[in-house]
Amino acid sequence: MTDTVFILNGPNLNLLGVREPEVYGSESLDDLATRVEDKAKALGLEVDMRQSNHEGHLTDWLHEAQADGAKAVILNAGALTHTSLALYDAIKSIRTPVIEVHISNPAAREAYRHKSYVGMGAVGSIQGFGTYGYELALEAAARL
Repeated sequence: MTDTVFILNGPNLNLLGVREPEVYGSESLDDLATRVEDKAKALGLEVDMRQSNHEGHLTDWLHEAQADGAKAVILNAGALTHTSLALYDAIKSIRTPVIEVHISNPAAREAYRHKSYVGMGAVGSIQGFGTYGYELALEAAARL
């Protein structure tokens, strides 16, 4: 096992800071990456942060995390959280622990956001703390 944590971001997270800032905040994905890398260094971890609008990329990266011996995966699957059996199956197919992260609190939003296939496979979920949730997830990953 390595000290690398994959941080995988799904659809529309490339638009952080632009898309619905009242829900997702004003921080860009690049700003978040810089902050997360600093936090990871302080915890003695390395991060491999990626984003894709495509379900298959996220699935492949979950497999890659396992193959590379990653310590953990932090996954914000965006809307795929609520629809993707493929991501659920990928999470269940690997031994690498997956921590689900959401910037907003899906339980406080539209009813269709209340079910999380990602959460059903993940070791835990962090929701509703804005982008600070990624730092919380890194702290959890460091303890795994």
